[in-house]
Amino acid sequence: MYTLYQQLIFRPLYNGLIALMDVFPWMDVGIAVAIFTVIIKLILSPLSKASLLTQVKMKEVEPEVNKIKAQYSNDRQVQAMKIMELYRERGVRPFAGILLILIQLPILLALISVFYKIIPTAQAEFLYSFVTLPEIKTQFLGFIDLTQKSLVLSLLTGIIQWGQLHFSLASQHKPLPDGGKHSDFSSQLAVSMSKQMKFMVPIIAFASTYWLIPLQFPQAASIIAIYWSVSSLFTLVHELVIRRKVAKHQIR
Repeated sequence: MYTLYQQLIFRPLYNGLIALMDVFPWMDVGIAVAIFTVIIKLILSPLSKASLLTQVKMKEVEPEVNKIKAQYSNDRQVQAMKIMELYRERGVRPFAGILLILIQLPILLALISVFYKIIPTAQAEFLYSFVTLPEIKTQFLGFIDLTQKSLVLSLLTGIIQWGQLHFSLASQHKPLPDGGKHSDFSSQLAVSMSKQMKFMVPIIAFASTYWLIPLQFPQAASIIAIYWSVSSLFTLVHELVIRRKVAKHQIR
């Protein structure tokens, strides 16, 4: 299983990042990681789009779901069946996001390994025969040493993560026409948890890249902060574009 993981996930990612710096020798490893992150996110964007459209559709049918929950409050089995019937009728796939997570998780783990094994020097034994080993420039934008943790990059990671969640969660939990008076306990709990998550996740992002990750991967902390920031920023922009397209389609 480990060999399969190395051959199918780790080595292609490792060689892809190295090849990017080989083709563009002026790049430092931070810029290369930022560009490489965008490439990976673009490859995964069809799955992200499917997951986002599912969220939009679930928000659209939320009033009907709340009615079903109120109507069958004493019979959870019938309630679940009716909700699933509604989802099928409206083309909602509530578990679409799980596929994205299952695909992204091994890629994320592989990227952490890639970042750890690329600084301060790349390891030639992982390279394909046609990939040339370039010089690894570890000064990001000429003034941030990527072999050390960075307070600036960690703060930036937390701020961008907050912005991404602020927009995403605000879009998912818009007030209902009745002001939310008839929303059930689970809906109210979801809104409450979302509000907490909007502040907790950015704190976790900062703490992870400045304290926790350096304990295990000291030379990869700043690179992971760049990856995390660019990934969150890409998610924010992608979601903004998709939601605007959906809004225009609904207006027409």
